[in-house]
Amino acid sequence: MTPSRDQYLTLNQRRYHIRRWGSEQAPLLVLLHGWMDSSATFQFLVDAFAHDWQVVAPDWRGFGDSQRNEGSYYFPDYLADLDALLKQLSPDAPVRLLGHSMGSMIAGIYAGICPQRIAKLVLVEGFGLNATRPAEAPGRYARWLRENSLEMGFEALEDLQQVCAKLISRNPLLKNEHAQWLAAELTQPQADGKVIYRADPRHKMINPVLYRLEEAMACWQRISAPVLWVMGERAFDHPMVSGVMATLDERRACFKQLSEVRIDAGHMIQWERPVELAAAVENFLLDK
Repeated sequence: MTPSRDQYLTLNQRRYHIRRWGSEQAPLLVLLHGWMDSSATFQFLVDAFAHDWQVVAPDWRGFGDSQRNEGSYYFPDYLADLDALLKQLSPDAPVRLLGHSMGSMIAGIYAGICPQRIAKLVLVEGFGLNATRPAEAPGRYARWLRENSLEMGFEALEDLQQVCAKLISRNPLLKNEHAQWLAAELTQPQADGKVIYRADPRHKMINPVLYRLEEAMACWQRISAPVLWVMGERAFDHPMVSGVMATLDERRACFKQLSEVRIDAGHMIQWERPVELAAAVENFLLDK
């Protein structure tokens, strides 16, 4: 595996864990992971790159080894954290940015808010959520109030082999040796020998704020950088994907410069098909 280095930065009064690969003299590429994941998710992608990159991937607040919130988590905080990160990494030049799933949704919104900060944008399995209706708000707020009064927690798993088996069952194209490595990276051992996910369980709480597709589309329309969509051909039953297919053409139309690649994989493309993903990403980033 390509060795990575740990770094800790302060972003919006929070201690952020940053994982770095490659020479700091190489072109910068920033990678953003998805929900219940961490920067470790990109190890196999970095291993598969044919060109030299200075790769930087944060653990979002409350994931991996980054500091947790004292309360709930809200989408605009991730935008502020990304803005603070990019100001430290590349204060004067636009960056190449890749996001997966939740990280892709953050990257897409940010690229519309601050289009001058993005040179090229890769959105992997993150094309927005289902449109919501205002009538959903009362029930959503009520559920959030109930969950807010509870002590959230993850159920401990017996050992890393159980975690590994879960990962493979959800991602059948994932290699066993990769699953074993991810199982250790995504969990932490407990005193009784069991393991627990390396994330704040309050991420399981429902977001009381409705997802507004119209707002996301308004941001996408302001993106000035070339954009690559990467879609997993086996991912259409994933909650992040299945509900958006009916409006995919409407979402596509928001992007001024859009390319698309489909890869024979599920939602976690960077786990299941890192070689194919690396080739698609580098072809896009290096295309003049």
